[in-house]
Amino acid sequence: MTTSLAPPVPIGKAAVGALGILALSTGALESVVAPTIPLLERELDMSQSEGALLSIILLITGALITPLAGKLGDRHDGKRILIRLMAVVSVGGTVSALAPNLPVLLVGQVLQGAMIGALPLSFIVVREHLPAGESKVAIGVVSGLFVGGSMVGMLSAGPVAEQLSRHWMFALPTVAVIGATLLVNRLMPTDPPGRSDGSGIDWPGLLLLSGMLSTLMLVLALAPEAGSQPLALVALVLVLAAFVAGWVRVERRAAAPMIDLRMLARPAIWKACVLTFVICLGATMAVYLIPQLLDERGDGYGFRAGATEIGFFLLPGAIAATLAGPLGGIGERRFGSRAVVDTGVVMMTVGLLAVAAVHSEVWHLVVGKMLIALANGLCVTAMMTSTATAVDQGDTGIATSLILVSRVVGSAVGGQLGGALLTAGTPSGSKVAAESAYVTGFVVAGVVVSLALFVTRTMSKGVKA
Repeated sequence: MTTSLAPPVPIGKAAVGALGILALSTGALESVVAPTIPLLERELDMSQSEGALLSIILLITGALITPLAGKLGDRHDGKRILIRLMAVVSVGGTVSALAPNLPVLLVGQVLQGAMIGALPLSFIVVREHLPAGESKVAIGVVSGLFVGGSMVGMLSAGPVAEQLSRHWMFALPTVAVIGATLLVNRLMPTDPPGRSDGSGIDWPGLLLLSGMLSTLMLVLALAPEAGSQPLALVALVLVLAAFVAGWVRVERRAAAPMIDLRMLARPAIWKACVLTFVICLGATMAVYLIPQLLDERGDGYGFRAGATEIGFFLLPGAIAATLAGPLGGIGERRFGSRAVVDTGVVMMTVGLLAVAAVHSEVWHLVVGKMLIALANGLCVTAMMTSTATAVDQGDTGIATSLILVSRVVGSAVGGQLGGALLTAGTPSGSKVAAESAYVTGFVVAGVVVSLALFVTRTMSKGVKA
């Protein structure tokens, strides 16, 4: 093991601002798909299940890249790893912008998924160069600007796609990502390697996790057709179980596992991961279902909204999510993560069940989405901030990557489950999902989120690693 010989170079507001601009740009690039899924489904002749896959494929890559990026950032120069990761994201955004069909667009989204690994790397860099109090504020700023970028992406994607083309809605934020990356490279000091245990990359763990996530998505996609293909579903479930068992065995024996199961076994960490998974599952079901319902053309339900209108309808929710970042950080410091998460869980449950019961007017969906987005931001920010600042500085990337993996896996499962429910609720030969499919989706999400209260009851007031 080696340690850095020289103390880290302090950074100023300009460098933190550059990281914030990068977070804003990547957040915008990540979010352009959500409000335009109905438009993309029509232009690329996709089914609702394929639309759900497109909405979460980026997250699957993120779940694979994030722990690897966190580990490399903890043990090497975080800035250097961050710049290389953003080069991959820039290539992915370019591929998505030029994509002529769904398969190529999926490739672009897979490459873009590397952006999720940028968050733990940003936290590593911030903690390395700032005092504890200032680093907590800076982490909140970067997290908040990433969510703020989502607001920009949601608002701009529809008008850009309709007035220019779907290609430009990927191209414009990609240009911003490239510019912000160059700015970070110029303003952020380079550090010598930190800790190193001499171990290489845990390729077996990475491959098994990839197989596990891919099989899980196939299981969810095939679930609506279980009646016609029961043997295929059973076979996939068995394969999934084998991947899980193999991955756990490999990670327990690896000298430098991609995901440290010993850290995951700590009560505070695994509880934070479970809460993040459940909350993001419910939030992402709403993120997928609400735009579909706004676009829906059913008899007596749906609003036939275009991509631009959907973006504007989602804007209040994006604003709420942006405010949730600093509010969650402030609430976690003053009241503890348990109080913040309890508030968020109750708020999200109420929002989901309210939308299930009442969705005859656009404002019903707008208000419901605001509650859900605010609750999601409060909970995830509280989990992320408390975990990032509670562990040893050398474990910041690993610990926060566990929370981010829980976030992206929960989001992936939620998006795919929402698509599966709509597919199952669409009559044969029709492209209009039954209203009951939407109601079922919101109720299922609300019930799942409410179960998080059983976990929060066992938490201490603050999350301590």
